[in-house]
Amino acid sequence: MSLNIIDILVVVIFVVFIVIWALKHGKSSDSQSYFLAARNMTWPVIGLSLFAASISSSTLIGQSGDAYATGIAVFNYSWVSVIVMVFFAWFFLPFYIKSGIYTMPEFLGRRFDSRSRYYFSFICIIGNIFLDAAGALYAGALILKLLFPQLDLMLIIVLFALLAASYTIPGGLSSAINAELIQAVILIVGSVVLTVLCANAGGGEYIAECLRNHSENMSLVRPMDDPSVPWLGFIVGIPILGFYFWGNNQTLVQRVLSAKNVDEGRKGVLLTGFLTMLTLFFVILPGLMAAKLFPGLEKPDMVYPIMIIELMPPGLLGLMIAVLLAALTSALSAILNSAATLFTMDFYMKFRPQTTSRQQVRVGRIVSVVILIIAVLWAPNIGKFGSLVKYYQEMISYISPPIVAAFFLGLFSKRANGSGIFIGFIFGLIAAVAMVFFRHDIFGSMHFLIIVPFLFFGSMIVMLVASRFFDRPSDDVLRQFTWSADEFRAETVQLKKVKWYSNYRVWSVLLVLFCLAHLFILW
Repeated sequence: MSLNIIDILVVVIFVVFIVIWALKHGKSSDSQSYFLAARNMTWPVIGLSLFAASISSSTLIGQSGDAYATGIAVFNYSWVSVIVMVFFAWFFLPFYIKSGIYTMPEFLGRRFDSRSRYYFSFICIIGNIFLDAAGALYAGALILKLLFPQLDLMLIIVLFALLAASYTIPGGLSSAINAELIQAVILIVGSVVLTVLCANAGGGEYIAECLRNHSENMSLVRPMDDPSVPWLGFIVGIPILGFYFWGNNQTLVQRVLSAKNVDEGRKGVLLTGFLTMLTLFFVILPGLMAAKLFPGLEKPDMVYPIMIIELMPPGLLGLMIAVLLAALTSALSAILNSAATLFTMDFYMKFRPQTTSRQQVRVGRIVSVVILIIAVLWAPNIGKFGSLVKYYQEMISYISPPIVAAFFLGLFSKRANGSGIFIGFIFGLIAAVAMVFFRHDIFGSMHFLIIVPFLFFGSMIVMLVASRFFDRPSDDVLRQFTWSADEFRAETVQLKKVKWYSNYRVWSVLLVLFCLAHLFILW
């Protein structure tokens, strides 16, 4: 297809502005500035950047495509995860920020031992490269390939990589976060415009018709044999995967670690929760509307770019291409900074502890370049896995349950120790490999969301039993890194002196009620 000159100008202006804006606000004078934006971010900045970083290819492309094929059941991943965010903000986030850690594996290292830290860090880096970065590059290339079929897929992947690298590698987390602030606004505005155009083209009438007829397409609660999200899956499976995504994922939690204090971090997470709930209206419903407007698509993942091409007038088409660029580059920049932080803090500093702060920044930049090159080379291979959503969901559902089990035991169990956790990780790794090759032999046709708790509780039981054969952690470690009911009650007393609109617990309750209202209305 050919773009109108106005559309081309919109895209060019967006790209140039984002790069200049991000570089202008980059901080790289020392490691804390480069990796954690000097730990000085406020809740609106954290909330918007966290939201932009989370809106990756799996959201815009994967979720709209899933809604096109199966209805709104895919929204279960969002509303359940928002409740997980509230739990994370209440219990885990304070320990992360108060401990002054740079990485999620570093928390495991302090609570348990270095074996757990290096294992999780290695898993995170591999996931960053082969799942997150390569997936983002591949998704972006698919979209631009649809818009410009004459372009070579590998060339598009390289261009995407260069765009994200142009400001993330020089400016660090500050550049990424400041770019994401602009990208979050563009994402929301552009997606709302697309929703309105879909509704006016006949999609709104289709949604009303589905509601009148109590169509399964508009139902969140599906039967057990539903291929998308069986009802038991969003009770036992999604919370575990959601906690890994929002509570253990270095790419996202790193933004929370940049908060100036615990309260700012908590409120930033809650803002992200409210924004995530809105994706029902500007990601999920447009995908469902498209089932009426563009029936019979062979590849549902392509429905979002098809809506853009068919519905957007000149000028707005350029805006929506900018929206897609925003989603994909913000996710990629977040991944690059995350992986660089993991390698530098969890591995390089172990072998070169005398490295200066400036040298750490230089190492982080070199690592970002290497990771990006590997992701670029791997990205074209993702097409062999059938679909982007299938590729991502299956891999995460195998590797995340033992990680989540370790974090829960770390915070809530005083008996779990480093040796027990590491043995549980080895068990989880063996189970993940077995799932890749023998899943159908072990679980048959069981939905992967229902398999997840088997892997989670299996790993947790191994960790607890194995811990019994080794010494109990020291009282000092338990005092610093395990949850205390006494501290929770003390905080409750303190919050009684805080105005209701400044009390994170009030906003948490409102957010949970907002989630449950969606479930009730769309049951």
